[in-house]
Amino acid sequence: MKLIADSGSTKTDWVLIDGGNAVGRYATAGINPFHQTEDVILDILRRELLSQLATTCGPVDEVLNSSQAGQWEIFFYGSGVRPELVGEVQRMLGHVFPGAAAEVNGDLLAAARAVCGRRAGIACILGTGANSGLYDGSAIVANTPPLGYILGDEGSGAVLGRNFLNALYKGFINKTLLTEFEHEMHLSMALVIDRVYRQPQANKFLASLVPFIARHIDSEEVSNLVTDNFCSFFRHNVVQYGRSDLPVCFVGSVAYHFEKQLRQAARGEGFDVGSIIKSPIDGLIDYHLQHQE
Repeated sequence: MKLIADSGSTKTDWVLIDGGNAVGRYATAGINPFHQTEDVILDILRRELLSQLATTCGPVDEVLNSSQAGQWEIFFYGSGVRPELVGEVQRMLGHVFPGAAAEVNGDLLAAARAVCGRRAGIACILGTGANSGLYDGSAIVANTPPLGYILGDEGSGAVLGRNFLNALYKGFINKTLLTEFEHEMHLSMALVIDRVYRQPQANKFLASLVPFIARHIDSEEVSNLVTDNFCSFFRHNVVQYGRSDLPVCFVGSVAYHFEKQLRQAARGEGFDVGSIIKSPIDGLIDYHLQHQE
């Protein structure tokens, strides 16, 4: 049995592989060891995951017994999995699945394995935040620090939302769209300032504007704004690797929904785009099915 997890802060996608087939798909709350306590994570694993596994594998006791017998391999990929936290996540998985072998990695390696397999490439994540890494077909060997949406995160949904608001309220986008935006989103300049500077999780608020931007991508001003955001991503992150010979591959909703603008930006900056997928889970299934140890 192989259990694969792709975890973000909001949701974790799980897939169970038995032999050469994916036999079950499950979803639980997000698991992020940087932000959550051990008790919270163990509760998610025991209360949400085990009950769903039981629908495929039989009673929970049978699931635990088979893991204790060493019949399970767990591959956990997640945001917030820093190197110093790998051992903690492995220990927590061991509490729930005694005897199972557990491999724990960050979400950047998940992206690389999902879009590059065992081929070298530059793997990128463009969602609420942004990240990238030079992948040699086995490991991430270089990483340009994204630095978050205040100092960096070029190409991300948060930065796109920030740039959109800047252009909207400084008059670089037509006033008709400003009126439509405030009416549809129930916002004003004062409320925007409050949400960004006084309320928590400003990055998520800024990224929440991406669907509105996507609905108005036919506007030349909006399309150019999106393309410029991606150009900035290549200039500040990808160029550092010095490997314009390698394909640049992407995971994440921002890359997926703005593929046209992303490919346009890549051509302008001298890079070739490879795969673009919304979520890494299907690519991870293929990776672990095709490359079983």
